[in-house]
Amino acid sequence: MTSSHTLTDVERLRRSLPPYPELFAKALLVLVSGLPGTGKSHFARVLSKGAPLLILETDVLRKILVADPTYSPEESARLFRACHSLAEELLRAGVPVLLDATNLVERNRERLYHIAEMVGAKLIIVQVEAPPEVVLKRLEGRERRVNPEDTSTANWQVYKKMKHAQQHITRNHFTVDTSKPIEAAVAKIAREINRWLRS
Repeated sequence: MTSSHTLTDVERLRRSLPPYPELFAKALLVLVSGLPGTGKSHFARVLSKGAPLLILETDVLRKILVADPTYSPEESARLFRACHSLAEELLRAGVPVLLDATNLVERNRERLYHIAEMVGAKLIIVQVEAPPEVVLKRLEGRERRVNPEDTSTANWQVYKKMKHAQQHITRNHFTVDTSKPIEAAVAKIAREINRWLRS
């Protein structure tokens, strides 16, 4: 049963979303997983140019709920409760969804596996990674606001803390290393999305 607190959060997140892409008879969820600085949001933006996806970017949505994020477990739990409810609602409405979040813990991913199964959505899981030295350079650039598209405030300390929490993905998934060219991987995933939605 959904609490009124969560409903309020879901409503706030829903109102912040851009216009939806086209609606489909089939449901599709792309679950992106990866540590801060590995390039999840960049990957999501590139993929969305080749496939009709509504991106739920948790770094953006977190700031809708919390003006000055601390990335505490309580704050993250609140954010993900609302994001999961919103994702389910969108999938049921025929909106193809990409959830751009760290999604590091298998128990939390299982909630999304369950939502996909419940609504009959095709689930595509993508693990985004990059070598630590590349991540460090990116996160140092983040602190200097080098990339205006980078909405996250997670720094190297957050990365190191989260790295200990990262768990192996038990389901079939794509792995994309963003320190290398990603075009071929993006094209392959986009083909799978479009084949599913338009068949």
